[in-house]
Amino acid sequence: MPTSSFNVASTAVPCPVVESLDAILPEEPLLMMGAGPVPIPAAVAKANTIVINHLGATMVKVISQVKTMARYVFQTHSKWVLGVAGPGSAAMEMAISNLAWEGTRVLSIKNGFFSGRMAEMGRRVGAQVSVLEVADRSVATLEQIADAIRRERPEIVTIVQGETSNTVWNYQLKDIAALAKAAGALVIVDAVCTLSTMPLAMDAWGIDAVITGGQKGLSSIPGVSLIAFSDAAWERVKGRTAPNAHWCLDASLAENFWHNAGYHYTAPVSGVLALHEALRLVCAETLEKRFARHLKCSVALQEGVTALGLQLYAPKEYRLNSVVGIEVPPGLSPGDVCAHISRQHQVEISGSFGLPIVRIGQMGEQCREHNLFRTVHALGRTMVDLGVKVDLPAGVAALERGLSGGK
Repeated sequence: MPTSSFNVASTAVPCPVVESLDAILPEEPLLMMGAGPVPIPAAVAKANTIVINHLGATMVKVISQVKTMARYVFQTHSKWVLGVAGPGSAAMEMAISNLAWEGTRVLSIKNGFFSGRMAEMGRRVGAQVSVLEVADRSVATLEQIADAIRRERPEIVTIVQGETSNTVWNYQLKDIAALAKAAGALVIVDAVCTLSTMPLAMDAWGIDAVITGGQKGLSSIPGVSLIAFSDAAWERVKGRTAPNAHWCLDASLAENFWHNAGYHYTAPVSGVLALHEALRLVCAETLEKRFARHLKCSVALQEGVTALGLQLYAPKEYRLNSVVGIEVPPGLSPGDVCAHISRQHQVEISGSFGLPIVRIGQMGEQCREHNLFRTVHALGRTMVDLGVKVDLPAGVAALERGLSGGK
Protein backbone atom coordinates (compact mmCIF):
# COMPACT_ATOMS: atom_id res chain seq x y z
CA MET A 1 0.00 0.00 0.00
CA PRO A 2 1.27 3.53 -0.77
CA THR A 3 2.23 5.49 2.30
CA SER A 4 2.54 9.18 2.99
CA SER A 5 5.28 8.66 5.54
CA PHE A 6 8.70 10.10 4.69
CA ASN A 7 11.89 8.99 6.36
CA VAL A 8 13.90 12.19 6.74
CA ALA A 9 16.92 10.28 7.99
CA SER A 10 17.15 8.45 4.64
CA THR A 11 17.27 11.54 2.39
CA ALA A 12 20.39 11.96 0.28
CA VAL A 13 20.47 15.71 0.76
CA PRO A 14 20.69 16.74 4.44
CA CYS A 15 18.68 19.64 5.79
CA PRO A 16 21.01 22.67 5.80
CA VAL A 17 21.72 24.98 8.69
CA VAL A 18 21.96 28.57 7.49
CA GLU A 19 22.26 32.02 9.00
CA SER A 20 19.32 34.40 9.14
CA LEU A 21 19.45 37.63 7.18
CA ASP A 22 19.93 39.49 10.45
CA ALA A 23 23.21 37.63 10.87
CA ILE A 24 24.32 38.21 7.27
CA LEU A 25 23.45 41.85 6.71
CA PRO A 26 25.61 44.63 8.21
CA GLU A 27 24.39 46.17 11.44
CA GLU A 28 24.28 49.58 9.79
CA PRO A 29 22.41 49.54 6.46
CA LEU A 30 24.55 50.35 3.45
CA LEU A 31 23.88 53.62 1.66
CA MET A 32 23.32 52.59 -1.96
CA MET A 33 25.14 55.22 -4.01
CA GLY A 34 26.28 53.10 -6.94
CA ALA A 35 24.86 52.69 -10.43
CA GLY A 36 21.78 50.93 -9.05
CA PRO A 37 19.79 49.75 -7.24
CA VAL A 38 19.12 52.93 -5.29
CA PRO A 39 17.52 53.67 -1.90
CA ILE A 40 13.74 53.42 -1.95
CA PRO A 41 11.24 55.72 -0.21
CA ALA A 42 9.21 54.43 2.72
CA ALA A 43 6.00 54.37 0.68
CA VAL A 44 7.63 52.12 -1.92
CA ALA A 45 9.05 49.81 0.74
CA LYS A 46 5.64 49.53 2.42
CA ALA A 47 3.90 48.73 -0.88
CA ASN A 48 6.45 46.00 -1.54
CA THR A 49 5.21 44.11 1.56
CA ILE A 50 1.64 43.79 0.26
CA VAL A 51 0.17 40.90 -1.73
CA ILE A 52 -3.22 41.11 -3.44
CA ASN A 53 -5.04 39.10 -6.11
CA HIS A 54 -3.18 39.73 -9.34
CA LEU A 55 -6.45 39.39 -11.33
CA GLY A 56 -8.79 41.16 -8.92
CA ALA A 57 -10.58 44.48 -9.21
CA THR A 58 -8.03 46.25 -7.00
CA MET A 59 -5.18 45.23 -9.28
CA VAL A 60 -7.12 46.43 -12.32
CA LYS A 61 -7.30 49.90 -10.75
CA VAL A 62 -3.62 49.80 -9.77
CA ILE A 63 -2.60 48.81 -13.31
CA SER A 64 -4.74 51.58 -14.81
CA GLN A 65 -3.05 54.18 -12.61
CA VAL A 66 0.43 52.76 -13.29
CA LYS A 67 -0.15 53.17 -17.03
CA THR A 68 -1.53 56.70 -16.61
CA MET A 69 1.42 57.81 -14.49
CA ALA A 70 3.91 56.04 -16.76
CA ARG A 71 2.58 57.95 -19.78
CA TYR A 72 3.43 61.17 -17.96
CA VAL A 73 6.92 59.95 -17.10
CA PHE A 74 7.54 58.64 -20.64
CA GLN A 75 5.85 61.77 -22.06
CA THR A 76 3.67 59.77 -24.43
CA HIS A 77 -0.01 59.56 -25.30
CA SER A 78 0.46 56.02 -26.56
CA LYS A 79 -1.88 53.41 -25.14
CA TRP A 80 0.83 50.77 -25.27
CA VAL A 81 2.49 50.89 -21.86
CA LEU A 82 3.37 47.53 -20.34
CA GLY A 83 5.06 46.30 -17.20
CA VAL A 84 7.72 43.61 -17.26
CA ALA A 85 8.40 41.05 -14.55
CA GLY A 86 12.14 41.36 -14.80
CA PRO A 87 15.03 43.84 -14.72
CA GLY A 88 15.56 46.63 -17.22
CA SER A 89 17.36 44.11 -19.41
CA ALA A 90 14.14 42.08 -19.65
CA ALA A 91 12.31 45.20 -20.84
CA MET A 92 15.15 45.71 -23.32
CA GLU A 93 14.71 42.14 -24.56
CA MET A 94 10.95 42.65 -24.82
CA ALA A 95 11.54 45.64 -27.09
CA ILE A 96 14.11 43.86 -29.27
CA SER A 97 12.38 40.48 -29.52
CA ASN A 98 8.99 41.94 -30.39
CA LEU A 99 10.22 44.39 -33.00
CA ALA A 100 13.08 42.41 -34.60
CA TRP A 101 13.25 38.88 -35.97
CA GLU A 102 15.06 36.80 -38.58
CA GLY A 103 16.48 39.12 -41.23
CA THR A 104 15.40 42.43 -39.64
CA ARG A 105 17.98 45.12 -40.37
CA VAL A 106 19.08 46.69 -37.07
CA LEU A 107 21.60 49.47 -36.56
CA SER A 108 22.97 49.59 -33.02
CA ILE A 109 24.83 52.71 -31.94
CA LYS A 110 27.33 51.28 -29.49
CA ASN A 111 29.31 53.45 -27.10
CA GLY A 112 29.46 51.12 -24.12
CA PHE A 113 28.44 47.89 -22.43
CA PHE A 114 24.67 48.33 -22.41
CA SER A 115 24.31 49.64 -25.95
CA GLY A 116 26.33 46.58 -26.96
CA ARG A 117 23.83 44.39 -25.10
CA MET A 118 21.02 45.60 -27.39
CA ALA A 119 23.07 44.58 -30.42
CA GLU A 120 23.64 41.13 -28.92
CA MET A 121 19.92 40.70 -28.23
CA GLY A 122 19.24 41.58 -31.86
CA ARG A 123 21.69 38.96 -33.08
CA ARG A 124 20.09 36.33 -30.85
CA VAL A 125 16.68 36.77 -32.49
CA GLY A 126 18.29 36.42 -35.91
CA ALA A 127 18.32 40.08 -36.89
CA GLN A 128 20.88 41.39 -39.33
CA VAL A 129 22.71 43.67 -36.90
CA SER A 130 25.22 46.31 -37.90
CA VAL A 131 27.06 48.18 -35.17
CA LEU A 132 28.29 51.76 -35.25
CA GLU A 133 31.25 51.54 -32.90
CA VAL A 134 31.95 54.69 -30.90
CA ALA A 135 35.22 55.34 -29.09
CA ASP A 136 35.17 55.10 -25.30
CA ARG A 137 34.28 58.39 -23.57
CA SER A 138 32.75 59.69 -26.79
CA VAL A 139 29.52 59.94 -28.78
CA ALA A 140 28.82 59.39 -32.46
CA THR A 141 28.40 62.54 -34.52
CA LEU A 142 25.19 63.16 -36.42
CA GLU A 143 27.17 62.85 -39.64
CA GLN A 144 28.47 59.40 -38.65
CA ILE A 145 24.97 58.28 -37.76
CA ALA A 146 23.45 59.67 -40.95
CA ASP A 147 26.12 57.86 -43.00
CA ALA A 148 25.45 54.60 -41.15
CA ILE A 149 21.70 54.91 -41.72
CA ARG A 150 22.20 55.55 -45.46
CA ARG A 151 24.61 52.62 -45.70
CA GLU A 152 22.71 50.04 -43.65
CA ARG A 153 19.08 51.09 -44.37
CA PRO A 154 17.94 49.85 -40.95
CA GLU A 155 14.39 49.02 -40.03
CA ILE A 156 15.30 49.60 -36.37
CA VAL A 157 17.87 51.84 -34.68
CA THR A 158 18.88 51.14 -31.07
CA ILE A 159 20.61 53.57 -28.73
CA VAL A 160 20.99 54.31 -25.02
CA GLN A 161 20.23 57.77 -23.70
CA GLY A 162 22.75 57.38 -20.89
CA GLU A 163 25.47 54.71 -21.15
CA THR A 164 25.95 53.87 -17.50
CA SER A 165 29.04 51.74 -18.11
CA ASN A 166 31.27 54.68 -19.06
CA THR A 167 28.96 57.51 -17.96
CA VAL A 168 28.48 58.97 -21.45
CA TRP A 169 25.31 60.88 -22.34
CA ASN A 170 24.01 60.68 -25.91
CA TYR A 171 22.92 64.29 -25.71
CA GLN A 172 21.78 64.47 -29.36
CA LEU A 173 19.13 61.80 -28.91
CA LYS A 174 16.34 63.98 -30.30
CA ASP A 175 18.29 64.66 -33.50
CA ILE A 176 19.40 61.03 -33.81
CA ALA A 177 15.78 59.87 -33.56
CA ALA A 178 14.80 62.39 -36.25
CA LEU A 179 17.45 60.99 -38.62
CA ALA A 180 16.18 57.46 -38.06
CA LYS A 181 12.53 58.39 -38.47
CA ALA A 182 13.24 60.30 -41.68
CA ALA A 183 14.72 57.07 -43.05
CA GLY A 184 11.67 55.04 -42.01
CA ALA A 185 13.31 53.25 -39.08
CA LEU A 186 11.80 52.59 -35.68
CA VAL A 187 13.83 53.86 -32.71
CA ILE A 188 14.41 51.87 -29.50
CA VAL A 189 15.89 53.80 -26.56
CA ASP A 190 17.36 52.40 -23.36
CA ALA A 191 16.41 54.94 -20.69
CA VAL A 192 17.10 52.70 -17.70
CA CYS A 193 19.20 55.25 -15.81
CA THR A 194 17.76 58.43 -17.32
CA LEU A 195 13.97 58.19 -17.18
CA SER A 196 12.71 60.76 -14.63
CA THR A 197 16.28 61.99 -14.00
CA MET A 198 16.60 64.07 -17.18
CA PRO A 199 14.34 65.11 -20.05
CA LEU A 200 13.08 62.47 -22.48
CA ALA A 201 10.00 63.24 -24.57
CA MET A 202 8.97 60.02 -26.29
CA ASP A 203 6.27 61.45 -28.56
CA ALA A 204 7.88 64.81 -29.31
CA TRP A 205 11.21 63.18 -30.16
CA GLY A 206 9.69 60.46 -32.33
CA ILE A 207 10.86 57.48 -30.25
CA ASP A 208 9.08 54.16 -30.81
CA ALA A 209 10.06 52.11 -27.78
CA VAL A 210 11.45 53.29 -24.44
CA ILE A 211 12.56 50.89 -21.74
CA THR A 212 13.43 51.51 -18.12
CA GLY A 213 14.08 49.59 -14.93
CA GLY A 214 12.36 50.24 -11.64
CA GLN A 215 15.51 50.37 -9.53
CA LYS A 216 17.16 53.57 -10.79
CA GLY A 217 15.56 56.93 -11.50
CA LEU A 218 12.12 55.77 -10.40
CA SER A 219 13.49 54.61 -7.01
CA SER A 220 11.43 51.45 -6.99
CA ILE A 221 12.56 47.88 -6.38
CA PRO A 222 14.74 45.87 -8.80
CA GLY A 223 13.01 43.26 -10.92
CA VAL A 224 9.93 45.14 -12.17
CA SER A 225 10.34 47.31 -15.25
CA LEU A 226 8.36 49.38 -17.74
CA ILE A 227 8.21 49.65 -21.51
CA ALA A 228 6.26 51.96 -23.80
CA PHE A 229 5.63 51.33 -27.52
CA SER A 230 4.50 53.94 -30.03
CA ASP A 231 1.48 53.21 -32.22
CA ALA A 232 3.84 52.50 -35.12
CA ALA A 233 5.86 50.06 -33.03
CA TRP A 234 2.72 48.36 -31.76
CA GLU A 235 1.48 47.95 -35.33
CA ARG A 236 4.73 46.11 -36.11
CA VAL A 237 4.34 43.96 -32.99
CA LYS A 238 0.81 42.91 -33.99
CA GLY A 239 1.68 42.50 -37.66
CA ARG A 240 4.49 39.98 -37.31
CA THR A 241 3.83 36.60 -38.92
CA ALA A 242 6.03 34.41 -36.70
CA PRO A 243 5.37 34.33 -32.95
CA ASN A 244 7.93 35.73 -30.54
CA ALA A 245 10.22 32.94 -29.33
CA HIS A 246 10.10 34.46 -25.81
CA TRP A 247 6.73 33.48 -24.35
CA CYS A 248 6.98 35.58 -21.17
CA LEU A 249 8.21 38.61 -23.14
CA ASP A 250 5.63 38.37 -25.93
CA ALA A 251 4.01 41.81 -25.92
CA SER A 252 0.85 40.45 -27.55
CA LEU A 253 0.39 38.07 -24.64
CA ALA A 254 1.33 40.73 -22.08
CA GLU A 255 -1.41 42.91 -23.54
CA ASN A 256 -3.96 40.50 -22.09
CA PHE A 257 -2.91 41.37 -18.53
CA TRP A 258 -1.87 44.99 -18.91
CA HIS A 259 -4.79 46.08 -21.08
CA ASN A 260 -7.53 43.43 -20.93
CA ALA A 261 -7.46 42.48 -17.21
CA GLY A 262 -6.80 38.89 -18.24
CA TYR A 263 -4.19 36.26 -17.49
CA HIS A 264 -0.66 36.13 -18.89
CA TYR A 265 1.28 34.80 -15.91
CA THR A 266 1.15 35.53 -12.19
CA ALA A 267 2.26 39.13 -12.03
CA PRO A 268 4.83 40.31 -9.44
CA VAL A 269 2.04 41.83 -7.37
CA SER A 270 4.15 43.44 -4.65
CA GLY A 271 6.56 44.83 -7.23
CA VAL A 272 3.73 46.39 -9.23
CA LEU A 273 2.39 48.01 -6.08
CA ALA A 274 5.87 49.34 -5.32
CA LEU A 275 6.12 50.68 -8.86
CA HIS A 276 2.76 52.41 -8.41
CA GLU A 277 4.01 54.25 -5.34
CA ALA A 278 7.31 55.15 -7.00
CA LEU A 279 5.48 56.64 -9.98
CA ARG A 280 3.05 58.44 -7.68
CA LEU A 281 5.97 60.14 -5.92
CA VAL A 282 7.46 61.18 -9.27
CA CYS A 283 4.14 62.71 -10.28
CA ALA A 284 3.78 64.46 -6.92
CA GLU A 285 7.20 66.06 -7.35
CA THR A 286 6.61 66.76 -11.09
CA LEU A 287 9.14 66.08 -13.81
CA GLU A 288 10.29 69.70 -13.98
CA LYS A 289 11.23 69.82 -10.29
CA ARG A 290 12.71 66.33 -10.44
CA PHE A 291 14.94 67.20 -13.40
CA ALA A 292 16.11 70.36 -11.62
CA ARG A 293 16.89 68.44 -8.42
CA HIS A 294 18.89 65.81 -10.28
CA LEU A 295 20.87 68.36 -12.24
CA LYS A 296 21.71 70.46 -9.19
CA CYS A 297 22.77 67.48 -7.10
CA SER A 298 24.82 65.85 -9.84
CA VAL A 299 26.68 69.02 -10.77
CA ALA A 300 27.40 69.70 -7.09
CA LEU A 301 28.70 66.16 -6.69
CA GLN A 302 30.93 66.55 -9.73
CA GLU A 303 32.30 69.81 -8.34
CA GLY A 304 32.93 68.17 -4.97
CA VAL A 305 34.77 65.22 -6.52
CA THR A 306 36.88 67.53 -8.68
CA ALA A 307 37.75 69.70 -5.69
CA LEU A 308 38.96 66.60 -3.87
CA GLY A 309 41.58 66.36 -6.60
CA LEU A 310 40.09 63.41 -8.47
CA GLN A 311 39.38 63.25 -12.22
CA LEU A 312 35.96 62.71 -13.78
CA TYR A 313 35.93 60.11 -16.55
CA ALA A 314 33.62 61.49 -19.25
CA PRO A 315 34.23 64.87 -20.95
CA LYS A 316 31.91 67.58 -19.67
CA GLU A 317 30.05 68.12 -22.97
CA TYR A 318 28.64 64.60 -22.95
CA ARG A 319 28.96 63.63 -19.33
CA LEU A 320 26.01 61.69 -17.93
CA ASN A 321 24.54 63.32 -14.84
CA SER A 322 22.65 60.31 -13.48
CA VAL A 323 25.80 58.20 -13.06
CA VAL A 324 29.13 59.96 -12.43
CA GLY A 325 32.36 58.18 -13.38
CA ILE A 326 35.57 58.89 -11.43
CA GLU A 327 39.02 57.79 -12.53
CA VAL A 328 40.75 55.55 -10.00
CA PRO A 329 44.20 56.95 -9.05
CA PRO A 330 47.27 54.98 -10.20
CA GLY A 331 48.18 52.06 -7.98
CA LEU A 332 44.58 51.33 -6.97
CA SER A 333 41.87 49.21 -8.51
CA PRO A 334 38.13 49.95 -8.55
CA GLY A 335 37.72 46.93 -6.30
CA ASP A 336 40.09 48.44 -3.72
CA VAL A 337 38.04 51.63 -3.54
CA CYS A 338 34.63 49.97 -3.56
CA ALA A 339 35.57 47.46 -0.87
CA HIS A 340 37.10 50.06 1.46
CA ILE A 341 34.30 52.60 1.21
CA SER A 342 31.75 49.86 1.86
CA ARG A 343 33.58 48.24 4.74
CA GLN A 344 34.71 51.40 6.52
CA HIS A 345 31.94 53.86 5.69
CA GLN A 346 28.91 51.71 4.78
CA VAL A 347 28.59 53.47 1.44
CA GLU A 348 28.19 51.36 -1.71
CA ILE A 349 29.56 52.65 -5.02
CA SER A 350 30.23 50.73 -8.23
CA GLY A 351 33.06 49.65 -10.46
CA SER A 352 32.41 49.28 -14.17
CA PHE A 353 33.00 46.23 -16.33
CA GLY A 354 36.78 46.42 -16.41
CA LEU A 355 37.13 50.18 -16.83
CA PRO A 356 39.53 51.97 -14.43
CA ILE A 357 36.74 53.92 -12.76
CA VAL A 358 34.30 53.93 -9.90
CA ARG A 359 30.77 55.21 -10.37
CA ILE A 360 28.46 57.17 -8.08
CA GLY A 361 24.76 57.25 -8.91
CA GLN A 362 22.57 60.33 -8.93
CA MET A 363 19.18 58.78 -9.49
CA GLY A 364 16.01 59.27 -7.51
CA GLU A 365 16.56 59.01 -3.77
CA GLN A 366 20.34 59.18 -4.19
CA CYS A 367 19.91 62.88 -4.99
CA ARG A 368 19.43 64.06 -1.43
CA GLU A 369 21.85 66.48 0.20
CA HIS A 370 22.59 64.31 3.23
CA ASN A 371 23.46 61.40 0.93
CA LEU A 372 25.86 63.58 -1.05
CA PHE A 373 27.71 64.90 1.99
CA ARG A 374 28.10 61.42 3.41
CA THR A 375 29.30 60.05 0.06
CA VAL A 376 31.84 62.77 -0.70
CA HIS A 377 33.24 62.56 2.82
CA ALA A 378 33.41 58.75 2.62
CA LEU A 379 35.11 58.89 -0.78
CA GLY A 380 37.66 61.41 0.46
CA ARG A 381 38.42 59.43 3.62
CA THR A 382 38.74 56.25 1.56
CA MET A 383 41.33 57.89 -0.67
CA VAL A 384 43.28 59.13 2.35
CA ASP A 385 43.17 55.67 3.90
CA LEU A 386 44.43 54.14 0.66
CA GLY A 387 47.33 56.56 0.39
CA VAL A 388 45.96 59.04 -2.15
CA LYS A 389 46.47 62.72 -1.43
CA VAL A 390 43.14 64.56 -1.66
CA ASP A 391 41.80 67.82 -0.26
CA LEU A 392 38.80 66.63 1.72
CA PRO A 393 37.79 70.05 3.16
CA ALA A 394 37.88 71.54 -0.34
CA GLY A 395 35.71 68.73 -1.69
CA VAL A 396 33.05 69.16 0.98
CA ALA A 397 33.14 72.95 0.59
CA ALA A 398 32.69 72.70 -3.19
CA LEU A 399 29.74 70.37 -2.68
CA GLU A 400 28.20 72.85 -0.25
CA ARG A 401 28.63 75.73 -2.71
CA GLY A 402 27.06 73.71 -5.49
CA LEU A 403 24.05 72.75 -3.41
CA SER A 404 23.54 76.30 -2.12
CA GLY A 405 23.67 77.83 -5.57
CA GLY A 406 27.29 78.96 -5.42
CA LYS A 407 26.67 81.33 -2.52
